[in-house]
Amino acid sequence: MLPEEIVRYARARSWSLARAHARSGDRIAIASYLGRSDRSDRATATFAEAYAEQNERDHDSLMRAVKDGRVPVQEA
Repeated sequence: MLPEEIVRYARARSWSLARAHARSGDRIAIASYLGRSDRSDRATATFAEAYAEQNERDHDSLMRAVKDGRVPVQEA
């Protein structure tokens, strides 16, 4: 795919996924299930932090592979 095609695909996919998620739950039922505790909030934050750290490690690995010539790149 060309870069502009990837961007169009990502936008369409993101919109579709967001719409599906927005329509998938009853916000009142979900809020009732989660209750008044902040456990879910803390768990979500912990997951997001771990995910971000893994993303940084993955990016660093990719950049090392590019620098070492193990992954070819083509600049647009």
